[in-house]
Amino acid sequence: MVVPELRAWRAAKPRLAWVARAVKPRLARVAVAVKPRARRITEAARPRVTQLTGVVTPRAGGLTTPQVTALAATVGLALAVGTATAAGPWDSSGQRTAERDRAAAWGREGGTDHGRRPGDAPEAPAAAPSAAPVLAGLGVATIESAPLGQPLGVVLDELLGNGSLGPRRTAAVVDVATGKRVYDKNAGEALTPASTTKIATAVAVLSAAGTDHRLTTRTVLEPGTDKVVLVGGGDPTLTARKKDEGWASLRTLADGTAAALKKRHMTSVHLAYDASLFTGAALHPIGANPNLAPVTALMADEGRTDGSTSGPAPRSTDPASDAARSFGDLLHERGIRISAPGASAAKATSRAQTLASVQSPPLSAVVERMLTNSDNDIAEALARQTALATGGQPSFAGGAAAIADRLRKLGLPVGSAQFHDGSGLDREDKLTADLLTVLLASAGSPAHPELRPVLTGLPIAGFTGTLSDRYEDASERSGVGVVRAKTGSLTGVNTLAGTVVDADGRLLAFAFLTDGSMDQSSARAALDRTAAALAGCGCR
Repeated sequence: MVVPELRAWRAAKPRLAWVARAVKPRLARVAVAVKPRARRITEAARPRVTQLTGVVTPRAGGLTTPQVTALAATVGLALAVGTATAAGPWDSSGQRTAERDRAAAWGREGGTDHGRRPGDAPEAPAAAPSAAPVLAGLGVATIESAPLGQPLGVVLDELLGNGSLGPRRTAAVVDVATGKRVYDKNAGEALTPASTTKIATAVAVLSAAGTDHRLTTRTVLEPGTDKVVLVGGGDPTLTARKKDEGWASLRTLADGTAAALKKRHMTSVHLAYDASLFTGAALHPIGANPNLAPVTALMADEGRTDGSTSGPAPRSTDPASDAARSFGDLLHERGIRISAPGASAAKATSRAQTLASVQSPPLSAVVERMLTNSDNDIAEALARQTALATGGQPSFAGGAAAIADRLRKLGLPVGSAQFHDGSGLDREDKLTADLLTVLLASAGSPAHPELRPVLTGLPIAGFTGTLSDRYEDASERSGVGVVRAKTGSLTGVNTLAGTVVDADGRLLAFAFLTDGSMDQSSARAALDRTAAALAGCGCR
């Protein structure tokens, strides 16, 4: 009996795979750290267990029920104590002291040198303040927040005054719960946002198409012919890899297509492909670029030619043709011969009969992947999907216009904002810190649950996506794990927009945009310190 895959499980697979990849290295480190303690506990407990066994074992026959119960309870108690000891040591407030050591030694973990020379003795972790317990122990006074003890404006003005940020900088901070703006530095001035544009793209497509919308790639057979057409549905996550990790698979589509053809007693076909869903130029105005393939409604693995899954990479110059060629090879492996001259471009007719199809995960998962990895290919595809959902033209210009129009219809302060693409690669894009914080606050509003993936997809400082290798400096560590933000970088442009929980427990949405920097690494670090200051500040 074949059990069909549950829809909920299919939707969750990409996220579960992502979580597994993120957590696996940390679990491995924990296992290595705990193993010696576990061994010592086992060796220490063995004589006691032997002694207990000797006490309760009767002179003749098996153990009685009371004896078995006593033995099990005693051994269980010993193991529980041992496990607690291994997890410790613990301080007087009920917090593991290892947490403080971990925070202090954060920067020395992993494969980065961090400035030490070969032969240097490892440094002892510097003392670091404990985080307040989630539940304060009885009789223990709660530690006061607001460690800086300064008005928020004073704290941020100083940090945003860093010369590495360049001559132009704007910022806004909003209390998500109340919608009140708690900081404003030229928040209405429009600057080049770089990849923080993707926040606007995410809000637009989720509100236009819905979180459960899926992108379909299919094959059709033209009636009365042997012509099979591979029809692109604008799914930028379609993959030809053996491990699809829950994304739509070209291999699965080949399985279904081959089976459908064999039922029709067809083992030789002419193959064509239809990428006509998107219109206009495929090449971004910036030209050929390793950050973005030509934008087409049919592509596999984002047209990457080096096997990578994210970041800059060499790209195919014709992703649709290459995807069709790969599909033809997959059909051949499944016993379907492709007649010469191979796949060619052709638009499927309305009379064509569907042979097989595959669908992307829900749009919510696609949006999260775009934001976490700052994926330009997904962003441009979703801009076009926004246009399709609202009756616009699925092109660079049409997608940009659809994003702006959708945000206006949501009542957001578009004002002087300008959109020219969905990814932020175009330097002519202009957004305000005001608009970015309102977008983030809207995503956290109970009135817009459909926008929640905008927040859950943001990279987590020190852990995921484009923030996984940041927040390593001591001045930034208060932001680790609590800052979630979309990064943005172009030559001279550095931006950061996201959310953070401050020391008072407030969820804050922030946006920092800067222009004219001559030192990108220093500018990024300055923005990271500013967001981290929000995390450690109970400022008003």
